[in-house]
Amino acid sequence: MKRTLVAAVLGAILLAAAGCGGGSSSAPPPTSSSLLHPSSLNKTAPNTYKAQFATTKGSFVVTVTRSWAPLGADRFYNLVLNHFYDNQPIFRVLPGFVVQWGISATPAIARAWQTAAIKDDPVTHSNAAGTITFATGGPNTRTTQVFVNVAANSSLDSQGFAPFGTVTSGFSVFSQLYSGYADTFDQAAFTQGGASYVHQNFPKLDWIKTASIVH
Repeated sequence: MKRTLVAAVLGAILLAAAGCGGGSSSAPPPTSSSLLHPSSLNKTAPNTYKAQFATTKGSFVVTVTRSWAPLGADRFYNLVLNHFYDNQPIFRVLPGFVVQWGISATPAIARAWQTAAIKDDPVTHSNAAGTITFATGGPNTRTTQVFVNVAANSSLDSQGFAPFGTVTSGFSVFSQLYSGYADTFDQAAFTQGGASYVHQNFPKLDWIKTASIVH
């Protein structure tokens, strides 16, 4: 599984359902100066919390259980709390497998987080349908990219992918996201070019409009 997504379930780790076009977010990406300093975003998350995501195809809610993967839960909490995920494309949609996002559309922010890795958590909960997990590029490389398992992917458990929460509302949104680009999205080009790269090359992708902590 590449940090772009989890790909071949049987071994190869590579880092995308039809519908009528995704449409892009018209709001500017986040520019908070705190997002340029990953080490400053280090709050401990509550034992459980909810994050609501509004997308171009509707809203969904993630309920996080910190005990499942404390380091991952803390990182996700800080990212959502500081609006890191606002105005981002959902760049990888693989029907029957996973949906992935988590690269800032502001190049300076994307670059700041590229090496802001956290250590791995033990896998204490299976990658069941609806669970959310950080993508990785190898051991101890989790940064900002996450994926939702849209099917039961227990084969990922032994590969070290530790779920930290579950989609508890709006799961149907994931079956409506545009998937026609499959694995052609270039993460490196997006990191350098930001939102304009997506608008020019992947105009049908769906976007996260806002993500926030809700109680």
